[in-house]
Amino acid sequence: MSELSRIEATAEADGYTPRIEVDVRGGVGWMTFANPRRRNAVTHTMWRQIPAALADLAADPSVKVVALRGAGDESFISGADITEFGTRRSTPEQVADYDRVSIAANAALTGFEKPTVAVIRTWCVGGGVATALGCDLRIAAADSRFAVPAARLGLGYRMSGIRALVDVVGPANAREIFFTARKYSAEEALGMGLINRILPVEGFDAAAEAYLADIAANAPLTMKAAKLAIRDVMRDPADRDPAGVDAAVQACFDSADYEEGRRAFAEKRAPVFRGR
Repeated sequence: MSELSRIEATAEADGYTPRIEVDVRGGVGWMTFANPRRRNAVTHTMWRQIPAALADLAADPSVKVVALRGAGDESFISGADITEFGTRRSTPEQVADYDRVSIAANAALTGFEKPTVAVIRTWCVGGGVATALGCDLRIAAADSRFAVPAARLGLGYRMSGIRALVDVVGPANAREIFFTARKYSAEEALGMGLINRILPVEGFDAAAEAYLADIAANAPLTMKAAKLAIRDVMRDPADRDPAGVDAAVQACFDSADYEEGRRAFAEKRAPVFRGR
C-alpha cells in the first residue's frame, strides 16, 4: 500500500470524505482536490495527503506532467477549510501541527521535479491562489475569478507566500491584490501574469487536456533541467546550485532521448521520449 493509500484509508476510518484523488492517463498525473461541498477547501487530512500523492506521481515513470484541479466545475480551491479551525487550530499545539502539515505540503509541491500545472475552473481564492502559485504553470477557464481576501479576514501571510506572489506578478500587483482584497477576472489575472493562458469555458476540459498532452510529449530530462535552472535563477545567489543544474543539462546530452530527438528531426517525425 502506498503512503497516499494508507492516509486515505485512515481518513475514511475517521469519517472524512474530502480527499486528494490521483488518476494517471496519457502521461498526465491528475491530482484532484475533492471537497466539493465546501468548494474544494483543503482539510487537514488533504494537506497530509499532498506529499504522499506527489511522491507516488514522482515514482511513476509514465507521468510526465502533473495537473492540479478541483472536483467539479464550481471551484479550483477555495483555500483552507476554516470549519476545521475550531478543532484543528484552537491551541498553540494544534496551530503548530497544522502549520507543519501545510508547510510540508507546499514544500512538496514547489520542490517537485516534474512540470506542474494548475487547471483552474471558476473560483481560485486565498489558499487556492497560493497552491496555484506553487505550480509551474496556471491555465484557467474564461469565467474564472481570483481573490486573496486575507485583509477581510484579518489573516497574515508568511514571507514565503508573499514572495511566491511577488515573483509571479511583481510587487505593485501583489500590493493591490492584498490591499484591496478584490476579485479579479481571468483577463485581469492574465494581464498581471498570475495565469499563463485562458481557455474557453465551452470545451475547457478538452482544451486543457490538449495543453497538457503537448507538455507530456516533450523530453522529460530537458524539462527537468529547465525547471532546475529557472528555480536557481530565482533564488538568492548564495542558495544556487550551478553544479546541480550543469549535471541535469549533461544528463540530457548523455540520454537516449537526445539521440531520439535528433533522429526524429532528421526523419521528419514526432519524437518518442522515454525520459532516459
